Amino acid sequence: MDPLPFDPLRSASTASSPTERTSTVVIGSGLSGLAVASELSRRGVESIVVESLECFDSGSMRTVVTDSVSLSERTELMRLLRGYAAAHRLDIRQTTIAETLSVIGHPRLIAASMGQKWAVQTADGVLLADHVVLTKYPQNELRRFLRSMGIAIGRDFKETLRAIGLHLVGVGELLTPTTREIVRQAKLVSDAIVAQGPTALQRLTTAPAVSPLSA
Repeated sequence: MDPLPFDPLRSASTASSPTERTSTVVIGSGLSGLAVASELSRRGVESIVVESLECFDSGSMRTVVTDSVSLSERTELMRLLRGYAAAHRLDIRQTTIAETLSVIGHPRLIAASMGQKWAVQTADGVLLADHVVLTKYPQNELRRFLRSMGIAIGRDFKETLRAIGLHLVGVGELLTPTTREIVRQAKLVSDAIVAQGPTALQRLTTAPAVSPLSA
């Protein structure tokens, strides 16, 4: 039987595959993913952006009806984010697929760990990170993964996920977030990642830049 796209537990033997280490892996290279990566870059935190494994049963999601102004705003922000990513050489890997997401060690213990705690398996190897940001993933698979870790989707479940380095932007919601909501969530997630402190993060040596989200 094929493994689930999300594996709740994975031993450190995962590192036997070719590995790369980073502060944060962002899954999804669309508007949400680029917004998060840009915010992290502005704050001096490195990240790797990859695509997610496509699933046929992605669950239902209603899309917000947008007017021409909203569509224009979204298009312009996407243009700015792509320009920022190119200018600052953000690590965007649109052809790299995240095949599995695994916890290294037991989820009840990793919150106190200062080392990498997530392993993202791709065809090219394993990405090890302190944080994973999901911006694109089927809601039913997310619920299954959280249940396997003993986490129920409730009022405060995002805070529980943050404690173990898993962050959501526009995932697990009934409505597709508006552009402003995506920007708000991207900034909140970046705040949470930066708040972990420099001992748990790999910092970029370049000076923080101005984010297109501030425009």
